[in-house]
Amino acid sequence: MTLQSRISTHFEESGQLKLELAGLLAAPIANAAEIIVEALLKEQKILVCGNGGSAASAQYFASLMLNRFEMERPGLAAIALNADNTTLTSIADENHFEQVFSKQISALGMEGDALLVISTRGTSANIIKAISAAQERGLHVIAMTGGDGGKVIETLGEHDIHIGVPHDSASRIQEAFVLILHCLCDAIDCLLLGVNE
Repeated sequence: MTLQSRISTHFEESGQLKLELAGLLAAPIANAAEIIVEALLKEQKILVCGNGGSAASAQYFASLMLNRFEMERPGLAAIALNADNTTLTSIADENHFEQVFSKQISALGMEGDALLVISTRGTSANIIKAISAAQERGLHVIAMTGGDGGKVIETLGEHDIHIGVPHDSASRIQEAFVLILHCLCDAIDCLLLGVNE
């Protein structure tokens, strides 16, 4: 296989996965957007977190909420819990890394807020603890996972939302996550601004 054909294969695999996910994920993404908009209209906030590449996706989503997606609009209340290095290292140093998100949720999360967790494998202990802390505080939970969803699936409650990318490649999963976040932002804007085009 030549280098160029190898690159082409990446594009083909990524495109095929995204097409397959369209029918599978449209409903849970729409449901997630409705929950987020309901929280925002009640002057609540969105907390979001992830590790590694998912941390980058969490910060990206928060930036799209706070600034804008594709249309001008007022900023929307969103906090990426993995963005504050001082807080993360302080909690990790004095407690355990498993609590870096849950301690923040216990301090900042209010009933009616929403938590979006992003996890490629759905097995990270700090993500599991984040979900549990959010459930204890009465937050709506939305979980984006790859693979089979891991332990995240077992942690989610009846009213929580799961947006799953059933694939084994972390690269393909992360690529799908970006598209999902774009769809989510577009749906949020449509619901808030009444855009039907």
